[in-house]
Amino acid sequence: MTTKDSASGYMTGRLLVAMPTIGDPRFEKTVIYMCAHNEDGAMGLVVNKLLGALTVSELMGQLSLEGSAATERMPVHFGGPVETGRGFVLHSADHVYEGTLQIDERVALTATMDVLKAIAAGQGPRRAMMALGYAGWGPGQLDQEIQANGWLQVPADDELVFGTALEAMWSRALQRLGVDLGMLSSEAGHA
Repeated sequence: MTTKDSASGYMTGRLLVAMPTIGDPRFEKTVIYMCAHNEDGAMGLVVNKLLGALTVSELMGQLSLEGSAATERMPVHFGGPVETGRGFVLHSADHVYEGTLQIDERVALTATMDVLKAIAAGQGPRRAMMALGYAGWGPGQLDQEIQANGWLQVPADDELVFGTALEAMWSRALQRLGVDLGMLSSEAGHA
């Protein structure tokens, strides 16, 4: 298994799945969508953990913006431990806004209020998830963590990125690779 996408040399647009050997409780059983990965470092959003029962409508209310029925049902995810007060919307690429990062032909990332206003008005992207914070790595750091058996990479699809069955997402991502969960150990081993 390679640690990088052969086309670009990096993991942008793929999922990272935490191994039991990750060694950081913040990332235990975590699935991260990789928004950017290059020689300067990497950035991704945790897609399978929520920030309690907080909804996008409640968050918009705190910002003196009006929510809607669509944002009332939309939970806020724990995007990662970096800049936890900063919001990001990972969404289908059917709508892009000024400042949107087009990750690939299917997925985009917007960190402005435009996307939340569009979702509240019923004119937003087909699929979206809101996260506070992100996971970030310095140059070479992610590659070192992968080599230390901290992460596996999995091809992304809409159900793993935008799915609502968050509790099962980690095991489903591993099963997609053919990993037998009963064979995983929290102990690192070397041959």
